[in-house]
Amino acid sequence: MSITSFLCFTLLLVALATTMCTVNAGSSPLVAGFYKSTCPSAEKIVKRVVNNAIAQNPALGAGLIRMHFHDCFVRGCDASILLDSTPGSPAEKDNIANNPSLRGYEVIDQAKAELEAKCPQTVSCADIIAYAARDSASKLGGLKYTVQGGRRDGRVSLKDEPTQNLPAPFFNLQQVQDSFTKKGLSVEEMVILSGAHSIGVSHCSSFAKRLYNFTLTNSQDPSLDPNFANMLKSKCPNISPSIVDPTVVEDFVTPNKLDNKYYQNVQNGKALFTSDQSLMTSPATVSMVRNFNRQGGVWAKKFARAMVHMGSIEVLTCGEGEIRKNCRVING
Repeated sequence: MSITSFLCFTLLLVALATTMCTVNAGSSPLVAGFYKSTCPSAEKIVKRVVNNAIAQNPALGAGLIRMHFHDCFVRGCDASILLDSTPGSPAEKDNIANNPSLRGYEVIDQAKAELEAKCPQTVSCADIIAYAARDSASKLGGLKYTVQGGRRDGRVSLKDEPTQNLPAPFFNLQQVQDSFTKKGLSVEEMVILSGAHSIGVSHCSSFAKRLYNFTLTNSQDPSLDPNFANMLKSKCPNISPSIVDPTVVEDFVTPNKLDNKYYQNVQNGKALFTSDQSLMTSPATVSMVRNFNRQGGVWAKKFARAMVHMGSIEVLTCGEGEIRKNCRVING
């Protein structure tokens, strides 16, 4: 092959690669088994670390699923949630939506350390979060699904952005729906993913308004089951959260099992958040809640698909971003 022909062939390959990245930019160029040749044991390492952590503390599984959600809804699934604040530049993890309630950072750190020892600067922190969320759903709910890889890590994390992108626990149905729609997720996916609130814990401050000062005419949210509200008051005294802010489990029936009991709680007025109870304010979402309450297997399959879809939101690929050496800091 002549030098001219070789150069033309090389330029053609570059052009094809660029075209593929451009074509895939809006359709998530993620693939299953992404590390099959570069780090074959990547997913097994993450799974082992996650399973060991959950065995010691089941609440970490809920934290890792929530971490994936909070990561993907802010700047896409780019592990910006993991970056530490630096002087003059506070990061997402210090936003009130994440601090002090979000947990599981140490699990990601351990998985990353083991992966760096095995396959240096190969597996992205963003993919580790996605795998860890999947493995948590498997450990706590028996859900099995394939997670595609190929995400790269972002270099920016801003403290104010979670407030602008994450649905708050006090949101009404339209506000929650708008948050999901902005990320390309359907109303049904919104209802499905809300089912993750069948595990984990919440600080009393996230729902105290429903117990003590809901409106001028109703101090207590009338949609709350009265007995459930009294039980919550016994665990969440009407004291400033700056003095004490206890936590309660989100599902008192099966607190450490990812299942469809969440929908039973919503139907019975026993959901903690206004955003959860708002699912009973529209005929369309009421129908979904009732169906998922009756059909746990259907919900589980759809939850897996919705998690995969969420994991493709605004991902960085094709040379964008970086593969961090340490998930807490950008590469120097």
